[in-house]
Amino acid sequence: MRSKTKVMVCVTQQKSCERLLAHAAELARHDHDEIYMVHVVKENWRYFGKMKESDALEYLFDISKDYNASVNVLKSKDIDASLADFAQKLNVDYIVMGESLEVTKQQNMIHRLQNITKKNVKFEIVKISDEGDQAS
Repeated sequence: MRSKTKVMVCVTQQKSCERLLAHAAELARHDHDEIYMVHVVKENWRYFGKMKESDALEYLFDISKDYNASVNVLKSKDIDASLADFAQKLNVDYIVMGESLEVTKQQNMIHRLQNITKKNVKFEIVKISDEGDQAS
């Protein structure tokens, strides 16, 4: 039996993350492959302070079922380090992220995460659709 493919999908609470999960599902084609949907909440931020946010979290759990993905919500002072640690601990093969709209490398989450991820992980960047989706 071949080794399982592990795919980490970085999402925000935005409801546009289904395209990221769909891309992850293309990478994790076999039943024994695993998809980990990860959202990191910055410490001291009120996550459930608005109904809109709790609706978005419920959406993440609902959509994860369609792709047989686990949902992981982390709370941290350092979002980048938490994502890198999660990827390392689970020994993921791929990290799927939405395209960044940030102009500078310092502001670009993808660039920062690529720099601190210790394991040789393949990054899959999903372009923003023409329909006006925002990166998740």
